[in-house]
Amino acid sequence: MKRALYTLLWSLGMPLVLVRLAWRARRQPEYLHHLRERFARLPTPSAPCIWLHAVSVGETRGAQPLLKALLDAYPRHHILLTHMTPTGRATGHELFGEEPRVQQAWLPYDVPWLMRRFLKTVQPVCGIVMETEVWPNLMHAAHSMGIPMMLVNARLSARSAAGYARLGGLARRAFAGFNVIAAQSEDDATRLRALAGEAGARTVCVTGNIKYDVGVSAALHERGMTFKSLTENRLVVLAASTREGEEALLLDAFRAQAPSNVLLVLVPRHPQRFDAVAELIQRAGLPLQRRSDQASVDAATRVWLGDSMGEMGAYYAMADVSLIGGSWLPFGSQNLIESCAAGVPVMIGPHSFNFADAAEKAIEAGAASRCADVETGMQAALALLKDTQRRNAMSHAGLAFYKLHGGATARLMKLIREVLDH
Repeated sequence: MKRALYTLLWSLGMPLVLVRLAWRARRQPEYLHHLRERFARLPTPSAPCIWLHAVSVGETRGAQPLLKALLDAYPRHHILLTHMTPTGRATGHELFGEEPRVQQAWLPYDVPWLMRRFLKTVQPVCGIVMETEVWPNLMHAAHSMGIPMMLVNARLSARSAAGYARLGGLARRAFAGFNVIAAQSEDDATRLRALAGEAGARTVCVTGNIKYDVGVSAALHERGMTFKSLTENRLVVLAASTREGEEALLLDAFRAQAPSNVLLVLVPRHPQRFDAVAELIQRAGLPLQRRSDQASVDAATRVWLGDSMGEMGAYYAMADVSLIGGSWLPFGSQNLIESCAAGVPVMIGPHSFNFADAAEKAIEAGAASRCADVETGMQAALALLKDTQRRNAMSHAGLAFYKLHGGATARLMKLIREVLDH
């Protein structure tokens, strides 16, 4: 009954969904590209297909080691990689665009007839969903068609668990429909077991976070060294993957506290905001250059705007300390593991519920510091620039922390083989 009501709401709301899609396309025209795929009109794969869903950028980057392992383990299969956002799809193209066995598409809207058409067209031998993207009608359709489903690298904050719990049996049946739920941490697993109920709890296990297995690209590291040379080796504070509302706070704190020889490299999370952030920097009265200018950074420049896609590894490689975006306002934080993997000390704000386990472990390891607000975070970052010994210690701690927690991909592949080779 609840799923019927959920479906009715989706059906009645579809015109509004399309209006919202068109509205978002004003800033990102890519939302309207390949529009047929959103209604499950896509080519039938030419080989047996493993379907992997990664909603946006973070999930797509996190899926990189798993997708490579799947390609190696199943050479006769193709991978269908689906997304919900243009930035996720662009990231997938950047990472796998030259791999002929990887096809990309949008995941259709969660109404029964679209999900059935999608699954009948794709005919996946298995569906693998990254992190928290759970759709009731999709799960119902997969179950009715006998398609095994896995939720991997699964995370569930207390806030999200409470939200799903309000849906009652609708959410419980959706989570219980997974053949396997591979959680990032014990806390995630506990909340997922409670949500899945008695029938689904036995499917939940802990495999760790595969983002520890992403690795550091040699090409991006070299590019970061090139970036560093463009600054004439100035000390760099990196504000990484910032969200709307955070940039103004960071710019105020930097302008008030930072000496003129320190460069702020500011990289917004969403590319459609690059121009808006550039305007913020100019209004703050801070001399600005942009990565897209492809020019050496003038000594008078205070802020270098990272207005590019797919170069976060390079920005980390040039940084001396990082402030992690999404953690200064209640967005839940972006991925601090990337900073640790590059040996860059981390300053993280009070809001890290999306990376709660990684944040606490990084702090315990001495790789990261928790700061109450942006002003405190900037003060701590600038103090660290003056303390070479402590900065080096945090750098080494970050690298050790990153290496210690790897291996989730291998554990996931063991579970996937048990499902696919059954």
